[in-house]
Amino acid sequence: MVDPDPSEDMLAGLEEFLEAELRPYRTELPVYKRLPGKGISRVDILSQIRTMARREEPKWKDGFVSGAVYNGDSSHIGFLNEVYGLNSQLNPLHPDIWPSAIKYDAEVVAMTASLFGGGEGGLASVAGTISSGGTESIFLAMRAYRDWARSEKGIAEPQIVAPRSAHAAFLKAAQILDIEFVEVGLAPDFRVDPSALAAAVTDRTAVIVGSAPSFPHGLIDPIDELSQIAVDRGVGLHVDCCLGGFVVPFARRLGADVPPFDFTLPGVTSISADTHKFGYAAKGTSVILYRNRNLRRYQMFTTADWMGGLYYSPTIAGSRPGALSAEAWAAMLSFGEEGYMQATKAILGAGQVIKDGISSIESLRVLGNPLWVVAFTSDELDIYAVSDRMTARGWSLNGLQDPAAVHICVTLRHTQPGVAERFLADLEASVAEVRSSPGSVGVMTPIYGLAGNVATRGEVAEILFRYADVQFKV
Repeated sequence: MVDPDPSEDMLAGLEEFLEAELRPYRTELPVYKRLPGKGISRVDILSQIRTMARREEPKWKDGFVSGAVYNGDSSHIGFLNEVYGLNSQLNPLHPDIWPSAIKYDAEVVAMTASLFGGGEGGLASVAGTISSGGTESIFLAMRAYRDWARSEKGIAEPQIVAPRSAHAAFLKAAQILDIEFVEVGLAPDFRVDPSALAAAVTDRTAVIVGSAPSFPHGLIDPIDELSQIAVDRGVGLHVDCCLGGFVVPFARRLGADVPPFDFTLPGVTSISADTHKFGYAAKGTSVILYRNRNLRRYQMFTTADWMGGLYYSPTIAGSRPGALSAEAWAAMLSFGEEGYMQATKAILGAGQVIKDGISSIESLRVLGNPLWVVAFTSDELDIYAVSDRMTARGWSLNGLQDPAAVHICVTLRHTQPGVAERFLADLEASVAEVRSSPGSVGVMTPIYGLAGNVATRGEVAEILFRYADVQFKV
């Protein structure tokens, strides 16, 4: 008798989970598999959209979600929606038609640069562009370093050297751009080990990477030490501030333990920061900054001999939704330094409450010393089973691996009265359940359990491919 394939059972579990989430959308609303013969009324379409929005809103609005929605205030959302409506036709590909696109993009870049030691009062040469999100910002930077290394250093096959904690977007960029990705380990405090990183740098290295903070554990790498490595070895240093770009500068001003991480360090040559996270703009905008315009040139595309005319594009996209740039501009202006300082203070306060509360729960352990992205594990219990039980209580947390852990990214939604306390109470109850009844529930436990086995990670990758396919099935 052949034993059943565990990966098939897990895929079935994932499909069942997804189907349960989608069931109301497929049973209570029309399902469209082809264009309707006659257009549906706008009133009816808006009614369907409102039905879906009302179903989804409570989870993120009431603070049950890690990250994902960083502001969520109704008046702020309404303000951004109005900005979008006024700019819905704006396309930065045609600045002759919409000069405002230049103003929005340039000023968002300049204001962001000023947070990182560039712009007025700082390093005047800092230059950048707006992108569609952190992944594109990282992609553009890696493309720039690849072509810079080829053109100015004669490196035919450049390398990226990055810590294991670096965002998956670096792996994605390396795969698409055909750059060798060299991974280095972490120190016991879950930050990159500078000695290991220095040892991994070769004469083919174009760029090294640090995070401020890292996505998995919310920890700021020793960027000052990486800066010195970059200077000594003549390589670029990209600091990934996608998650914390609009928190870390203000946290430092508030006296938090934030070491130097920006262009004030001589080795830092690029920084990515997402305006659509803690910058409180709508999805999706991000900013990629370079120490100088020469490096920025390498991310751009130009052609002078296309039959369609002269063409240039600073980012991957040609046409872009300029309304999103307008929203980022409007969000930054409406918050100002004072608003970001107040928001950061509230987030750090909630983060401290959650961190202290997790540390006080028997069997749980916080990884490192984070500020507001709090990762935790257990040496006694299956942490994924704990997370599954939190899911059953309405929470959406992020699963991590190597080591097995879970994190919560604290946002303004968690600074609402009682939310942090509700999280800790539910977490304590979930831990107690796992301790008294350790059998697994949900889908996270078996999937991450399989992923933890090196021999079966290929099976997990296949499950993810097939799960992605399922999501496009009507």
